[in-house]
Amino acid sequence: MSTLVDDRDLASSRDCPVVVGKRQVQHVAPRTADVGGIPVNRVLPSRHRRLVGAWCFLDHAGPAVFKGDSRGLRVGPHPHIGLQTFTWMIEGEVLHRDSLGNQQVIRPGQVNLMTAGRGISHTEESVTGETHLHAAQLWIALPEADRRTDPRFDHYPELPRWQEAGVDFTLLTGEFAGRRAPTLAFSPLVGLDLVSREARPLRLTLREDFEYGVLPLEGELDIEGDTFLPNELAYLGCGREAVTLSLPAGGRAILVGGEPLDEEILIWWNFVGHSKAEIAEAQRDWEVGSARFGSIPDYDGEPLMPPPLPWQA
Repeated sequence: MSTLVDDRDLASSRDCPVVVGKRQVQHVAPRTADVGGIPVNRVLPSRHRRLVGAWCFLDHAGPAVFKGDSRGLRVGPHPHIGLQTFTWMIEGEVLHRDSLGNQQVIRPGQVNLMTAGRGISHTEESVTGETHLHAAQLWIALPEADRRTDPRFDHYPELPRWQEAGVDFTLLTGEFAGRRAPTLAFSPLVGLDLVSREARPLRLTLREDFEYGVLPLEGELDIEGDTFLPNELAYLGCGREAVTLSLPAGGRAILVGGEPLDEEILIWWNFVGHSKAEIAEAQRDWEVGSARFGSIPDYDGEPLMPPPLPWQA
C-alpha cells in the first residue's frame, strides 16, 4: 500500500439512511492490487469507507492457481506498527516468518494473528509445491492506548464452528450467537465466515452499537433485495438489530464488525499510526535497518522498501 489514508479524505459517516421505509446499504466497490505476485481485490480502505469498527484493511486474495514455475505467494521482509495482521485461510498453505523468530504454516480453516504494536517485521510465502491460494487478509487498527504494545504472534488452528439454516459458520474473532472465539483483540470486534449449503434467506442478529460490513467472497450476496457482486462490500452501518441476507448454494461471505473506533487513524504503506510523526519515525527506522524491526535471516530475498512519504516529497 502506498496511499496516505486519513479521516479527511474518506467518507466516515456510519449512517445508512432510511428511504421509503427501507434501511439502505452502502455499496463499496473493490480495486485491484498486487501482493507478493498475487492479484487481490482490496475493499478497505477506500474513499468510500475508511473503517468498519477497528477493521482498517481488507484484501481478498484468490482463488488463485499457480502454474508452471510459479513459486506462488512471496512477500519479502516488511515492517508493521500500530496494527494486527489477521489472515483467514480458505485454500492453500502459507508460511509465516517474523522477526521474533516465529515460523508457522497456516492451513485452511485457521487464523494467523500478528500484533505489531511498537514494531515487527515478517514474511509470507506459499509452501513449496503449493498450487493454490485463497485467503482473506485483514488489518485491525490498535487503539491509541495500545499502539505501542509488545509485538507478538498467535496461531489459531481451532475456532468455533456450527451449522444453522443451511449455513456453515466459523467464528473468527469476537462473540456471536452465544459463542466466543479465542482470538486476541484490543477492541470489541466480530469476524464471521459463512458458507451457504443452499440458497435460502438467513437472518443474523446484530448489535446496535456495532457497525458492520459483509463481503461476498464467492457468489452474489442479496441483502433484503439489494444485490452485491463478489468482492463488493455491503456496509450496514450502525443501529441495526438484525439483517436478512442470502447466498447461492456454495456461496461464501465474511462479516466483519465492531464498536466504532473514534480515533484518528492514518495508514501509509505497511504502517498504521495516529500521527504523521509516528509514521515518519517508523519509516526512517525501517530504512536505516533499526533493531526496532529485527530481521528474518531465513528468508532468501531482499526486504521491501517504502516509497517517499507524500507530505515530505
